[in-house]
Amino acid sequence: MSHRVLVVDDEERMRSLLRLHLERTFEVSEASSGSEAIELIARRPFDAVVLDILMPGMDGWEVCRRIREEYDTPVLMLTALSDVEDKLEAFEAGADDYLTKPFDPRELVARLEALIRRSEGGREADRGDGGASTISFPGLKINLDARTTEVNGERLTLTPKEFDLLAFLARSPGTAFTREELLLHVWGDAAFVETRTVDAHIKTLRGKLGRGGVGGSLVTVWGVGYRFDPAALR
Repeated sequence: MSHRVLVVDDEERMRSLLRLHLERTFEVSEASSGSEAIELIARRPFDAVVLDILMPGMDGWEVCRRIREEYDTPVLMLTALSDVEDKLEAFEAGADDYLTKPFDPRELVARLEALIRRSEGGREADRGDGGASTISFPGLKINLDARTTEVNGERLTLTPKEFDLLAFLARSPGTAFTREELLLHVWGDAAFVETRTVDAHIKTLRGKLGRGGVGGSLVTVWGVGYRFDPAALR
């Protein structure tokens, strides 16, 4: 059965263009506004969402935040905004990928396939380290089966990619990974995602883990990338 993709854009011409390119690979639904998108997602599950940012009423950033409050659905922002700050805001809102207009339809399809593949394989990948279902350190507990994270007993709300990134680093404490390695292991394909994506996710993770100093366990290794340091939790 084809994967279901929701296209959210206030311009009918763009929605029609996206449907033309995507329906060869996916089952496509459309929403012309952020509120309509939220209603559709509440009614039926989607395997991915292609989301514009500049829409009247509820913009794409707010739509993404609302999706992240309840769902793990991968979100790809497709927008004319190309500034780095716009991209960082999208990732901080919970977006999994970001593509600017004009775009190559083949790249869009490839990115969506990579996001869906990664989303579907996430649970199996979490158990690929010998079957351990929980990673525990002082003040931090990561349940790989339930995909939950607790800091000092308090449940955190993490996006799917934030959880995957934290779990991947925590499974190899003390090991420094480059941004490219993190993109490959967490996002599934380093070729289609910018390395700044990793920086944005680390920044938001540190903010969410910050209570009790847990955010300090995500250490920047200058000239390399990042590592998880359990010594910061003691």
